[in-house]
Amino acid sequence: MQKLHVKKGDQVVVLAGAERGKRGKIIAVNPQKARVIVEGLKMIKRHTRKSQDHPQGAIVEREGTIHVSNVMKAEEFDARAARRGAVAPVPA
Repeated sequence: MQKLHVKKGDQVVVLAGAERGKRGKIIAVNPQKARVIVEGLKMIKRHTRKSQDHPQGAIVEREGTIHVSNVMKAEEFDARAARRGAVAPVPA
């Protein structure tokens, strides 16, 4: 198991993949597989069985995992952009 450069609650920017350039907060970290779940990104659909919550069963949309090498802390990303001379986005 390796030490990761991000932890739960960090604001991150996605560096690669379909969600490139998007920002979000880390909800969960899986250090064994080196993957993170970022709030509102990489949405996937899961088919669920019948239960008390969903008596008919349901298709639930939730966040998927992103490899830790494809995310960077937002502060670090903005600092690099400032050094390059790029205009940093205004935090929402």
